[in-house]
Order: sequence, then C-alpha cells, then structure tokens
Amino acid sequence: MRLVVDTGIHHKRWTREQGVEYMLANTGMAERDVVSEIERYIVMPGQATSYKIGMIKILELREKAMQELGDQFDLRDFHDVVLKNSAVPLDILEKIVDRYIANTHEGLGSCAES
Repeated sequence: MRLVVDTGIHHKRWTREQGVEYMLANTGMAERDVVSEIERYIVMPGQATSYKIGMIKILELREKAMQELGDQFDLRDFHDVVLKNSAVPLDILEKIVDRYIANTHEGLGSCAES
C-alpha cells in the first residue's frame, strides 16, 4: 500500500487528498498517522520504495548469513553488523556482511566497519 501511494503521488500525480483517501480506505491507520506518512512521501519521493528495497536486501543478506553460517549464525551479531555501520549503500552493506560471514567462519566474530 505504501508503494502504491508513493508511486501514485509522484508518477500518477495524485493529490495529497487522494493519497490520504487511498491509505484510509486500505489500512486501519488513524487519520493523523496517514496524513503524516503522506506528507513524508510528498517531500521525499521514492521513500517508501527505497525503504522496501533496503528491507528486501537486508532479509536477503540475513538469509545468506544463516545459510552459510548454520549453527554459528547469531541474530544479535547479525543485527550488530548491520546497525553499527549506520546508513551505508546496499553494495557496501553486502561487503560488510560478507566480511562478517568470513570472520565468523574464521572465529574472529563480527568486525563492524567504521
């Protein structure tokens, strides 16, 4: 739904009111929360889309770490690796996670970038 609203506002040229209407009709959110989100999408084109792409990539990297590390995988360590590095481009995050996987295999643990 958020992707539809983000696209509707910026590609289909929906008005603020159309975005609010759509979200109210398709969620159980309170109107003030809907208005807050719509206004964020208006001033930050692609915000919902970029959030979703980042979420999908982080889930993909988590699955990769789980598969490669098996019993050595620790969700808390994975979260530390992702969060300690703050906002980084997704290709850099992938390299950081790859390094975490390699270091965990070698018994070095998580080595966050700085």
